[in-house]
Amino acid sequence: MRLADIKDKIPAQLVETLSADGIDELRPAQEKAIDAGLLDGTHLLVCTPTASGKTLIAEFAAMKGILSGKGRAVYIVPLVALASEKARHFKSRYGKLCTTTMSVGDLDSAEPKLSQSDFIVCTAEKLDSLLRHHAPWLPQVGTIIIDEVHLLNDAERGPTLEVLLTLLRQLLPKAQIIALSATIGNPRALADWLGATLVEDSWRPVTLAKGVYLDDAIHFDEEDEKAKDKKGK
Repeated sequence: MRLADIKDKIPAQLVETLSADGIDELRPAQEKAIDAGLLDGTHLLVCTPTASGKTLIAEFAAMKGILSGKGRAVYIVPLVALASEKARHFKSRYGKLCTTTMSVGDLDSAEPKLSQSDFIVCTAEKLDSLLRHHAPWLPQVGTIIIDEVHLLNDAERGPTLEVLLTLLRQLLPKAQIIALSATIGNPRALADWLGATLVEDSWRPVTLAKGVYLDDAIHFDEEDEKAKDKKGK
């Protein structure tokens, strides 16, 4: 699937921006997500390998919502470093189309300045705090993205994330939910809990081979060697 194939489903400004960034052809996971209803407001759980294009899937949903007037987008991450990385990326790519703000500190503030932002990147703990402080802009959120959603199973961060998602689904019943992860042990059960359509794919940009390091050399399985040779050709 090419970007031109979906130009009638997304705002023209988004098509122009992605084209200028060299995005012309979509990856398998992105095509599957679109076929599953990504651009129609369907909740999705995307479980695909690292570097398979999950972030762009989230960007499609967030930016279509922002540019079409559906509402703001909130991108939830587990770590401050990841929040900083994503915020820089979104500002660089979409700086002419919307306002992006990172919010990770001061858990005792409702941060009224966020009411001026279209695309908010934050940690789960920060968004939980914003909910408890009744941030006035929250009802205007149209897209909720959860990166590394497998951390629901984490003993430290899992409970906060689970309660947060439960509250968000109650408070924002019309908001589209996009959950992303490369490693989920029970994706179908999680998709059911989220009320989401499961999108799975095994494609990755480079071949993944398993081997054993011994005597200063890596010894690969025969099938992995064949896969490497085929990729090289």
